[in-house]
Amino acid sequence: MNKYLSISEEVQEALREGRAVVALESTIISHGMPYPQNVETALRVEQTIRDYGAVPATIAVIGGKLKAGCTHAEIEYLGKQGQAVTKASRRDLPVLVSEGRDGATTVTTTMIIAAMAGIRVFATGGIGGVHRGAETSMDISADLEELAQTPVMVICAGAKSILDLGLTLEYLETKGVPVIGYQTEELPAFYTRHSGFNVDYRLDSPEQLAAAFRAKTDMGLKGGMLVTNPIPEEYSMPKETINKAIDEAIGQMEAAGIHGKQCTPFLLAKVKELTGGMSLDANIQLVLNNARLAAQTAVCLSKGEKSLKQG
Repeated sequence: MNKYLSISEEVQEALREGRAVVALESTIISHGMPYPQNVETALRVEQTIRDYGAVPATIAVIGGKLKAGCTHAEIEYLGKQGQAVTKASRRDLPVLVSEGRDGATTVTTTMIIAAMAGIRVFATGGIGGVHRGAETSMDISADLEELAQTPVMVICAGAKSILDLGLTLEYLETKGVPVIGYQTEELPAFYTRHSGFNVDYRLDSPEQLAAAFRAKTDMGLKGGMLVTNPIPEEYSMPKETINKAIDEAIGQMEAAGIHGKQCTPFLLAKVKELTGGMSLDANIQLVLNNARLAAQTAVCLSKGEKSLKQG
């Protein structure tokens, strides 16, 4: 086992027995929501995964250890520390580990640690992507590169609508990452179900998702798979409302000279303010929705593998 990796007893037991496990990121706890909603949401997400027959594995860097499966106390700690915890992408891991520091894992680092632990399904809110104006700023999320090389299925509510969604899809195509719409042919855009862009394939059941991922793995194809799961209709925000708030938030961000890893937390907080908190409610509901689908898919994946072994 990797000497830097710490897998909780519950997750280890589930993996040994071939039971379903779902990875969860920790940036949403420390940087995505305010306290105490962040901790409450994280625990609700974990419980949702249990309710659907899988074991949750919240992933973080605690005291320099790559944790696959955080305790409630560790989740509370990350929630209270908030943005004082480093937002950890791939480039940050060597220093955080060597210096025994803490890190909240992004989509990228959650995928890395999940793959190290042998976890293949990961539920998150939305992925990063190609930022608006990337033709001059070169601001492209490391999430896209990780999807191209790490064998984890990422279930999300699409790419965040603060991004250039068209270029994000083009980048994923170039990297050979399949973008699958769950019960939809249109790419969902985080707070809203509609983006105007099409996904590569539509699949309509957790069984189909598991079968596609299994086929990809069996063929030895490199990289992960992106499943985009639209926010439930009753929580979806009008596309015009969210785009207006995003445009205003981007204007304020540029005026303040904010760039790099501070962009997304600033924009999400500003969009929440501009929408009167509607975006936070939507964020919570879409994460719960993704957790349900991830658990169902992980269960199908584990059942399929057991059937093959028995056969």
